[in-house]
Amino acid sequence: MEQKFDLEGITGLSEEDAARKLKEEGYNELPSQKKQSLFAILRNIFREPMLLLLLGAGIIYLFLGEQSDSLMLLFFVFVVAGITFYQERKTEQALEALKNLSSPRALVLRDGKQKRVPGREVVRDDVLILREGDRIPADGIVLFCSNLMVDESLLTGESLAVRKSQWDGKTAQVQPGGDDLPFVYSGTLVVQGHGMA
Repeated sequence: MEQKFDLEGITGLSEEDAARKLKEEGYNELPSQKKQSLFAILRNIFREPMLLLLLGAGIIYLFLGEQSDSLMLLFFVFVVAGITFYQERKTEQALEALKNLSSPRALVLRDGKQKRVPGREVVRDDVLILREGDRIPADGIVLFCSNLMVDESLLTGESLAVRKSQWDGKTAQVQPGGDDLPFVYSGTLVVQGHGMA
């Protein structure tokens, strides 16, 4: 499957094609998890073995007539449950806020013109314009590049940026990491150079 690219003729998708693909395929984002109901959070809290053990001990003390010990244990069980419930709700809210912040804007080529769109609106076959400092919004094949270096530490854990090369039409997709690969991955960061994918 050898393929040559005519960079002069690249115009990207038309706005109509991009809108159609967005409608057919949906947004470029991971499916969001369903929010837990209050009841589900409480149920999960009271399924914790240590909390159940303390709750059971408090009830046993109550039946044995040790009211002060029982009330103290049950009080702390409900304090711990309340704190855990509060932390769970705050964690959900923080993750939702982080998700909203993590949708970078992408520079794409549409109808022959460069256009900034939200990263979640990048569709399959969009031509991405990659510049230093850009967070890559979707996986892609490098069509053209000049001194393109990408930080893939999010995927590989390696602290050094990797050099990217133009796709020769032959190289098969491989795992992230390693120099001179013609593939870019969603969430990684362009640290040097520029290119098209």
